[in-house]
Amino acid sequence: MQRAGGALAVVPPKTERSRRSIPLPAVAVTALREHRARMTEEARARGSQLHPEGFVFTSTTGTPLEPRNVNRSFTALLARADLRPVRLHDLRHTCASLLLAQGVPARVVMETLGHSAIAVTMNTYSHVLPSLQREAADRMNDLIG
Repeated sequence: MQRAGGALAVVPPKTERSRRSIPLPAVAVTALREHRARMTEEARARGSQLHPEGFVFTSTTGTPLEPRNVNRSFTALLARADLRPVRLHDLRHTCASLLLAQGVPARVVMETLGHSAIAVTMNTYSHVLPSLQREAADRMNDLIG
């Protein structure tokens, strides 16, 4: 979804590689299903249906969300949670850093993010590597120590 010619429009992804399935943690799937059920009930209550594109998040009238409103809402949520301001896009970096820190292989992180090459992932998230190197050394010690 992006603004094109002054209106919100569904546009194809930048590349064919961008069109992919991304497995979600069960907790996220549960939250999304519950949200969808609430949306369906709200649509029924106002005598309408969900948007035919099947958006997960919509306005109170069921239309696609205005990107500026999403950013404003996200900023407000951060403030209410007493968290420092970050861009919504920064959550992508947080996800990658957390996955790498949990020992998820860089190749899997690369594919999740849709990077074209492992080098892009590793160059972008190299700050996570020192702790992973320490953990790798500790694991080797456990093996041979």
